Amino acid sequence: MSDRDRGWDFHLRNLSNSARDSSVATDPAADPSVLHSVKKLYELCKEEKNDDLVARVYPLINKLFQRSVASLSQSRTSNGLLLLDILQFFLDFGEVVLHDADPSIRTFFRSCLSREFADPVVAEATLDFINVNKKKLLSSFPTLLPQFFPLLLKLIAWNGEKLEKAFLKVFPAVMSSASFLPLLSALVDLPILVVALEKVEKSSGSLIGSSIATIQKSTAPEMLLALMDEAYTGSTIADGGGDSESEDSNTIDVADPLFLELLKDENDGLAERHWASPGMAATLQAAINAPPSDRLKQILSMTPRLLDVYFAIALRDVNDSLICALIPQLMARNATLFLDKNFSYEVRKRLLEFLLAVFQRSPDFIALLKVSSRKILPYSRYLIIYIFQPFDIQELFQCMKPIMDRLAEAYDSPAKMELALQLCWAIGEHGGGGASHKDAARELFENLELLLYENLSSSVGLRQEASVGPDSENYRKSSQSRLLCFVVTAIAKLATYHRELLPRARVSLGKVARSRISDARVWKRARDYLGLMNDPAICLSILGPSRPSQHDIQKPGTVNWSEGGRKMVAHFPFYILGDQKGQA
Repeated sequence: MSDRDRGWDFHLRNLSNSARDSSVATDPAADPSVLHSVKKLYELCKEEKNDDLVARVYPLINKLFQRSVASLSQSRTSNGLLLLDILQFFLDFGEVVLHDADPSIRTFFRSCLSREFADPVVAEATLDFINVNKKKLLSSFPTLLPQFFPLLLKLIAWNGEKLEKAFLKVFPAVMSSASFLPLLSALVDLPILVVALEKVEKSSGSLIGSSIATIQKSTAPEMLLALMDEAYTGSTIADGGGDSESEDSNTIDVADPLFLELLKDENDGLAERHWASPGMAATLQAAINAPPSDRLKQILSMTPRLLDVYFAIALRDVNDSLICALIPQLMARNATLFLDKNFSYEVRKRLLEFLLAVFQRSPDFIALLKVSSRKILPYSRYLIIYIFQPFDIQELFQCMKPIMDRLAEAYDSPAKMELALQLCWAIGEHGGGGASHKDAARELFENLELLLYENLSSSVGLRQEASVGPDSENYRKSSQSRLLCFVVTAIAKLATYHRELLPRARVSLGKVARSRISDARVWKRARDYLGLMNDPAICLSILGPSRPSQHDIQKPGTVNWSEGGRKMVAHFPFYILGDQKGQA
């Protein structure tokens, strides 16, 4: 008998004996030789490419998988590596032995990885397994990874930057039509997820070998949820004598949907998160009162990079219906972020850049949101959107009005102000959705007019006040001036794009120009726009759309200098000629 045959028989006997040994049968992973035998038998099957040999090994491997899964709740040994090797056997030889690997992989995620995601060895091996088999998983089981993306996010949240490179290779595979929308909130909330997991570890011991679902049914979630309630809802924890540990003695309803949503292992669809609490900003601050752990610091750094990948894939691969449905959620989260200064800046920057990139690619979104289900998504105070069923433009107007209504409340925070400015800019820059959306443009113009008059009257009321005042008042006046500048520009650009609005625009800008409000930048800008409107060609060149219409090959506002020899100088605005160099 050759050495290969002797090794083959040895490993087969080892697996067979392990099933009969009572000490190993109830906890197969406790015997390291079992894992070694599984590896060797897999390698021999790959080398021999003999279906008969695979058929001899399969019954033993399958029974071993069942025993390992059954022993998870009582096992003190990590089963992750053993189960991953068995799953690799199922994937590679499933067609030979007629074994569908999908239920086995789902069992691994639900029963094993949910308990061992905090084990760095198992976490790394899991990501390696997914990367090696990514093509097969996506083609044969396309819903698998998107279903378990919350569990994979817990894995990376806990293990941090050392697994970031491997996770970024896996990340595109978890994005699908089913996971795209809920994934945004899950990514933005990664710091809060870390805080929650650290609290579980502090109150219940190591996360390795413990299922979060089991912990939630014990006394541990009472301590976890006390922390999360303070961080998210603003409720004060009952008096415990002022001691930092006293909060652990308080209880909170473990059925709170927010906490269950944060700690879940599977994607169960787009669930509403209750971010509208008046004390949200103050309560999020409670989560960072203590010095951040190294794990939290790492996830604060990683999250913007994960969002970069998410938004890049969204712009490249995701259909317009899902992108459109994402917009209200994105607006809501812009003002509701973990209160770390650098983190908030980096995340908010990416949210707004994506929003503008979407409008640049599809200006129609400003006026016409072609999405599917008639299910209302109440995520945003700025926009209520119907998804998965087309609707008519009049319904759209009702959806658009909250955007404008909330612009007037933009002074509440810099985040809301910045979003308001970006929305005003996008409306003007893209002509309210384009030439084919005149009704939508008129509706937006009327809302901009109303916003202008409301802010203009309050700004005029402040003109006699001293220029130096409390910081909050100075901030409000400065913010109001910025908003008025953006609104004035949006009105001028909308009227340039839709010329039927020019008479109303002249009236609106005339009132601003004559107001002489405290900030000269506002009324001077209105005066300049009025002057431009007296020369339609120059006005179109400066304020016209940034992209050509269906009838124009050349973008308005640009000059084709190769045709200069065939044109009179009068065809070019003089301010453009002043910047040109060369022979006259």
